[in-house]
Amino acid sequence: MSIIRDITIKAQKDLKQDEIFLFIGARQAGKTTILKQLEDFLKKQGEICYFLRLEDPDYLKLLNESPKNLFKIFPIDLSKKSFVFIDEIQYLDNPSNFLKYFYDEYAGKIKLLVSGSSAFYIDQKFKDSLAGRKKIFNVLTLSFREFLRFKEENDLLKKNFSSLTLSEIEKISIYFREFIIYGGYPRVVLSKVDQKKEVLQELAYSYIKKDILESNVRQDEIFYKMFKILSSQIGNLFNASELASTLGVSKSSIDNYIYIMQKSFHIRLVRPFFKKVRKEMIKMPKVYFLDLGLRNFFTGNFDLFDIRNDKGMLLENIVYRQLIDNIDFDEVRFWRTIQGDEIDFVVENNAFEIKTSLSNFRIKKYKRFLENYPEMKLSVVVLDSDKNEIDNFPVIKPWGI
Repeated sequence: MSIIRDITIKAQKDLKQDEIFLFIGARQAGKTTILKQLEDFLKKQGEICYFLRLEDPDYLKLLNESPKNLFKIFPIDLSKKSFVFIDEIQYLDNPSNFLKYFYDEYAGKIKLLVSGSSAFYIDQKFKDSLAGRKKIFNVLTLSFREFLRFKEENDLLKKNFSSLTLSEIEKISIYFREFIIYGGYPRVVLSKVDQKKEVLQELAYSYIKKDILESNVRQDEIFYKMFKILSSQIGNLFNASELASTLGVSKSSIDNYIYIMQKSFHIRLVRPFFKKVRKEMIKMPKVYFLDLGLRNFFTGNFDLFDIRNDKGMLLENIVYRQLIDNIDFDEVRFWRTIQGDEIDFVVENNAFEIKTSLSNFRIKKYKRFLENYPEMKLSVVVLDSDKNEIDNFPVIKPWGI
């Protein structure tokens, strides 16, 4: 039996809605598993379910000829409600036409739950926005809580992470360090330590290769070089023109590659936050990976967290990953002035400054931000500290966000 994902639980609550459920995310992030979990859930309730994988060329040919050919594939009885699961919907020539047809003609009788390996295809192949007809679920690699579930640490999961005992903190800290180094791809988490690098290599060179081919990238070696460069720059300002010069390609090529990397759920650009002092703000975004295992593969570094010289970058990236488990990508920002004053993350009225050690915290560095935004609650995120506050600011562990 597969381990239940959080998105599965979330989707179960709304299965009676007529909207098309669209699950998109990186390859191997667990979309097919989520569809199968929802199918099992519905079957246990006595619902009628059908499951179709569009990697099968015969089925793909039929549905490309006409959406109505779905009735040739499955004996759907329209007198009863059916749930139809379609894996890899992006392989259709016109997926939006297919989905729109069934929603408009058979809402209440046929509910579609479909997956797509990349938001790239949603933009490129969906001729219709399907506004009001779809509900999108972004499937990321495992969150840290899901990681613990995969490790069968169910008792630890029941705990309040802000009030753990010393032994529980020690245990969760060990797991968190593994999560930082190897990330949350389900296959990687379930693999033995000596096999994790090999699985990540397959993900990088087999599955990302599919993203490259299907998005019509012609210079795949440049694409991979760009991955390597970005992996060494997480948390830094992203300058497309500078990167174009380094790689010897046009800025439009870099913009296109970044677009594909984001839509394939490998990286995200985080935009700056400002409401005031706009003229003094940095406008360039910062770059983060959505899975640190993949990032560490591209740097070629799987050393233990405590002996690394990129601890600050890793900790900042993992906090970003924690934040987007609960909020939309675009709601996470950073604050930085031309003078170099900076706050790592700003989310609504909360600000987070990431430190590898509290000894590096200097309140004067944040004076300008706090003066301009007195409504903001600033927290300091540190992996190892027994303090609960510093200079009257709360100190929190990254897994407690």
